[in-house]
Amino acid sequence: MAIHENLLGGPAPTHLPDDPEPRAALAAGTDPAEVAAKYPASSLAWASLADDAFEAGRAVESYAYARTGYHRGLDALRRAGWKGHGPVPWEHEPNRGFLRALHALARAAQAIGEQEEYERCSTFLRDSSPTAADTLG
Repeated sequence: MAIHENLLGGPAPTHLPDDPEPRAALAAGTDPAEVAAKYPASSLAWASLADDAFEAGRAVESYAYARTGYHRGLDALRRAGWKGHGPVPWEHEPNRGFLRALHALARAAQAIGEQEEYERCSTFLRDSSPTAADTLG
């Protein structure tokens, strides 16, 4: 039996390729707007913008940033072989931008009263990574 073989018969976990530049820029304290402008495909940059907007009480702005990060993440997941379902492990750091954007989208959707979107995103997050749902929740 191969190491990491999925015994349940579901799809293998998706691991996004590493994108260290935006992560390093954010860790160094660069404004997330600058990071998103320089690396617009980075879900992590958009998730950071969503978090900042939400913390400042701007839920609609947070929703827009989170939706951008979510869609950028979906694009990256598809390029990495994801078929629309299956694990996206939090433990693989490059996946965290997408997972954070998905969480931020759920949170902002709930804040603006979009309950169906909140439930869909919350379920998608938990199905993708229970660890992310617990960590970010």
